[in-house]
Amino acid sequence: MIISNLNDTICAISTPAGTGGIAVVRLSGTLAIDIADKAWQGKRLADCKSHTAHLGNLTDTDGSILDNCVATIYRAPHSFTGDDVVEFSIHGSIWLQRAVVDMLVRRGARIALPGEFTRRAFASGKMDLAQAEAVADIISSTSRAAHRIAVSQMRGHFSTRLVTLREQLLELASLLELELDFSEEDVEFASRNHLLKISSDTLSEVNRLYQSFRQGHAIKEGIPVAIIGKTNAGKSSLLNSIVGDDKAIVSDIHGTTRDIIEDTIELGDYRFRFMDTAGIRHTTDSIEKIGIERSLHAAENAQIIIMVIDTSSATPVNDFNELCSNINTTTLPQLIVVLNKNDKTDSATTDGIMSSIRKKSDEHNAKFTGIQILPLSVITGEGMDIFRKTLENREVVNNSTGENEMLITNARHAEALHHASVNLKAVVDGLSNGLSGDFIAQDLREALSHLAEVTGEISTPDILASIFTRFCIGK
Repeated sequence: MIISNLNDTICAISTPAGTGGIAVVRLSGTLAIDIADKAWQGKRLADCKSHTAHLGNLTDTDGSILDNCVATIYRAPHSFTGDDVVEFSIHGSIWLQRAVVDMLVRRGARIALPGEFTRRAFASGKMDLAQAEAVADIISSTSRAAHRIAVSQMRGHFSTRLVTLREQLLELASLLELELDFSEEDVEFASRNHLLKISSDTLSEVNRLYQSFRQGHAIKEGIPVAIIGKTNAGKSSLLNSIVGDDKAIVSDIHGTTRDIIEDTIELGDYRFRFMDTAGIRHTTDSIEKIGIERSLHAAENAQIIIMVIDTSSATPVNDFNELCSNINTTTLPQLIVVLNKNDKTDSATTDGIMSSIRKKSDEHNAKFTGIQILPLSVITGEGMDIFRKTLENREVVNNSTGENEMLITNARHAEALHHASVNLKAVVDGLSNGLSGDFIAQDLREALSHLAEVTGEISTPDILASIFTRFCIGK
């Protein structure tokens, strides 16, 4: 996206495409109020105060009335873009929306490029780049938790944290510079231990932010939940019950599910991305083997694993042990063991299975951050309400967005933090091993540069184009 002139007056429809009760057409730029007045029948907008709304008629260039609507005025610099802005709240006819935009173009505006309103807000200093990206995240958020994180970032909480980190590094850089300048003098401005503490503390915080990306991205896109188990344990029936639809084929034939079936649903404040996987068993079928490999891969990359055990089978405890042994993961997912088909066993049998699995779970605790066992019957619905509540209240969800917790949801931010971490690790190693300050200063400058990339203090046209073209045109 190349914007030749940020002083142009731009216009676009800011509400979603399609017919609705109203639609908002946004006009921004130095000539916004002048162009709006040419099309306006009502109180002269140039005489109106900022942040006021006025009822009147919009007219076409031939003088005919297009619509009776409301015009809202935002005067520079107290507007979203920092320029004069006029927003017309018109009736939501698709034809009318096009007609109003076409009329504004004929009166001197041009159609905005994707994300151009937000890019102007960034260019005018109304927000930094991380905050601008959070605007897009708010628009695309699909759960309350994702929205909450995006709002926090748009309000500058993440940017403020980065400013603090950069100030710590700038202090470190200034002390290093003094050390270099007075290297031949018997003057110590700061001990190496003090410099090492500053760099180590900053490195720890940068690493924590970087490592939070997995959780933050999962909340933004949907927390990945893998449903695994032996064939005919009831995995597909469980998925269908959770999402309230016949998403997966249910059959008594072993190996019916051969590929991963996905669906998403909101439970409480969070969006979950469920993956029904192929039943895990010994097979000579080459296609089914591929499905089983994908099942294990899904489990390895999930944040929550739902392991479905058939309590009516001959070896439920062995099934649990075998499934756990097949899971190889370093991400420490949560594990919910569902004892399905509880309607086919008596309570004493179910209690015995639960007790035996609890004892066996001690052997596999190192693979998971928590194991919980729930008896239920997908067919009768017994235990399903408790299962849903358990899923909502998992520790991986509740501790993800604590009041003081900062989560990274943007891959570009995570990449910049990773590069900064590499440079800061070199700084810490250099200070620990008595390396010359010249070499340490170079790594320090690179770390500062990577942190500045996040907020846009250092950016390139290509990076900006990549970011803002992902926005809708009216934002």
